[in-house]
Amino acid sequence: MKTRHGIALTAALLVLVPVAGCSSGGPPAAIRPVEPVDVHELVHVSASGEVDPAKPFTVTADRGGRLTDVTVTGADGRVVAGQLAADLQSWQSTGRLKAGTRYTVRVAADDGKGGRGETSSEFGTVAAQHLLTAELGPDSSGSGVYGVGQPLTVQLSEAVKDPTARQAVERGLTVASEPAVTGAWYWVDDRNLHFRPKEYWPANAKIRLAYDLQGVPVADGLYGGEAVTRSLRTGDRVEVVVDAASHYLTYRRNGAEVKSIPVTTGKPGFATRNGIKVVLGQESQVRMNGESIGIQEGSTEAYDLQVKWATRVTWSGEYVHAAPWSVGSQGVDNVSHGCTGMSTDDAKWFFDQTRIGDLVQVVNSRGAAMEPFGNGFGDWNVSWDEWLKHSALGQPVTTSGGLGTQVAAADAPLIG
Repeated sequence: MKTRHGIALTAALLVLVPVAGCSSGGPPAAIRPVEPVDVHELVHVSASGEVDPAKPFTVTADRGGRLTDVTVTGADGRVVAGQLAADLQSWQSTGRLKAGTRYTVRVAADDGKGGRGETSSEFGTVAAQHLLTAELGPDSSGSGVYGVGQPLTVQLSEAVKDPTARQAVERGLTVASEPAVTGAWYWVDDRNLHFRPKEYWPANAKIRLAYDLQGVPVADGLYGGEAVTRSLRTGDRVEVVVDAASHYLTYRRNGAEVKSIPVTTGKPGFATRNGIKVVLGQESQVRMNGESIGIQEGSTEAYDLQVKWATRVTWSGEYVHAAPWSVGSQGVDNVSHGCTGMSTDDAKWFFDQTRIGDLVQVVNSRGAAMEPFGNGFGDWNVSWDEWLKHSALGQPVTTSGGLGTQVAAADAPLIG
């Protein structure tokens, strides 16, 4: 007998091994010899064609045989989880099979009369037309320690539009943290998802993001690719508020005010964006050119400067940086082209005290609101209720622990 996605034992099993009986008295019971038979006459060990990895793989005994053990192993040594039926007549995989992969099946069984044997065979799974892989963020190029505003990101290799397929993707994403938080996924577009807690991440939290859809069907012809993980942790809770009306920046660490700095922000026509931003990167020196924000060369607003101690908060070029040319206006007036400027000494201090993922909020500016996506991480400007609406599963996620030692250790403390 053949099964479409499994192996059928057409007899009790391979070579039946006689078993001796024993008793408390008298000579041992006689051993009934078993006539050797051809293994291939007893067991059918090949699947019919290639197996669909989206369906359970089964092994079935026949003609009174009973399965005693079944092991399915991939080429990488990974054992596929499975379960024997209570009557020992069948085994079914409960773990995932990879698409386009060869597996080895080892089967042990008995004939119910004391005869035992085992055999092995191989089968393959159908190759995926497309594999859905994922790039996890933040990337691993930094120290592994981030500010409490850092979202987790997933960039998919293929567009996923179908709501059911998106649910499958979310089920294949796991966020673990110590301590645990409540968060949710947000589909920014067909290929990009962000995860953030309802509130900011706790300070000094351990976090791990995992993508594991290996072999799982996501859509027609599209299967999950290789599993990947990303581990990180948060540092202190750093919150910066730039008040464009008072012309001062307030720096807080773990809720306590550390320093107030006179600043200048965007002047009329170049007003700084209001809202919560997340530090994207830092450069000890960067060239800033007015043409990058649409200012024509030779105009009265044109500039081309080498700027020190620049902390970036948008991809379009908004920074917190040293502006020694505007010290006279700092704390008094807004004269910049959209950045937050301060003295060189204050900018160096701010640079040293800040890391990627820290929070910078601008208030009381006459500028537009910070975009939620596309120009940096404006995720925290989206209300929690609105955020949940953009999850395919439509519900929050409670993270869990069990992170072990894989999470990045803290880096050196910031300058106090």
